[in-house]
Amino acid sequence: MSFADLYSSGEHRRNLAHFAALATLASIDGEISTEEKKLLDRFARKLDITESEYKEVFKKENKYPIDSTPDSEKRLERLYDLFRIVYSDHEIDDEERLLIKKYAIGLGFTGEKADKVIERSVAIFGGKFDFEDYLYLLKK
Repeated sequence: MSFADLYSSGEHRRNLAHFAALATLASIDGEISTEEKKLLDRFARKLDITESEYKEVFKKENKYPIDSTPDSEKRLERLYDLFRIVYSDHEIDDEERLLIKKYAIGLGFTGEKADKVIERSVAIFGGKFDFEDYLYLLKK
């Protein structure tokens, strides 16, 4: 099965692309640890990845790159998609946060910029932003 065949259409296609990139990130240092496996299993559930899609992503011959882009708005859109998924259970844990940082760097953010974007995104998605930010978001 080719990489293009894996992705059907629309939102599920984007979810599968996110999952495949995350799985590649998790396996980049060799074996996937038990903790990484649990996290990927959680992401698979949140992303509605089927068992056959899951197995296809984890075949040894399949490695799915993160498509970086010079377009900062596209990078933010991809992170936004991922944050929507992560916050489907209304929380983010340390493992998810670390994987998101790796993903952000893979998209083309510097480590420092990734930290800032993730911190702001967590505040927004977690509902923990101050009045000035609230006001800015409503007036925009």
